Amino acid sequence: MSVQRQLTNERMSQIVAHNGTLYLAGQVANDLNAGIEQQIRETLGNIERLLDLAGTDTTRLLSVTIYLKDIDAHFAAMNSVWDTWLPKGVAPARATVEAKMAAPNVLIEISVIAALP
Repeated sequence: MSVQRQLTNERMSQIVAHNGTLYLAGQVANDLNAGIEQQIRETLGNIERLLDLAGTDTTRLLSVTIYLKDIDAHFAAMNSVWDTWLPKGVAPARATVEAKMAAPNVLIEISVIAALP
């Protein structure tokens, strides 16, 4: 089974596909000075773009891990945006945790595993 990588640099690949499964690198917002809701929407938009580039979509999500800088302050907002973004009836396995982020302005990072068609 071959491993296919896209958007690769010396450190990581944004997309890795193997044996019918797609793995996305952790995604963050484009505007790290934005508030939590905009960071969530941008992060989810980045995920959608990568899924599309790889030939799949949000209906094929298998597992999602959400990292929040402040789970007490941001969990409800994250769920509110998530619930409007995710198509009904296709909820993946999901974990949400509080984490110290790699940069101080990152409020959310999301890692995704999805099925390929």
